[in-house]
Amino acid sequence: MVGDNTSSPTLNLLVIRSKDIHRAVEFYKEIGMNFELHAHGKGPKHYASEAAGFVFEIYPHKNDNDDTRGTRIGFRVNDVDKVVSLLSNSEATIVTDPTDTEWGRRAVVKDFDGHTVELVEAVDNQYATSIDRP
Repeated sequence: MVGDNTSSPTLNLLVIRSKDIHRAVEFYKEIGMNFELHAHGKGPKHYASEAAGFVFEIYPHKNDNDDTRGTRIGFRVNDVDKVVSLLSNSEATIVTDPTDTEWGRRAVVKDFDGHTVELVEAVDNQYATSIDRP
């Protein structure tokens, strides 16, 4: 182990790229996320959602070298069936319909850019976070 830190690292930032950041935000809003439009210095406008110390950002896709579609993203939600229904109405791709699994009720979808997004509803919702609540 490097250093004296005895705790495990905690993920605090995830950045994805989108060809249409405004459309991407609509997809993630259906999951229950809230976004603000940001720009830092001379950097590009992008969207950021923050909850429980975690920041999820959507930046514009500039070229093939910044493609993030291979990143699999997972969110815990309060009601997988409801979220999948909302997403299917918005023409998102449903890869796996909601199914009961050892991790809870689970579904897999693809956002409009092709990112694979796993949605899990904890069996007793004991792990639901503020990101899941309106």
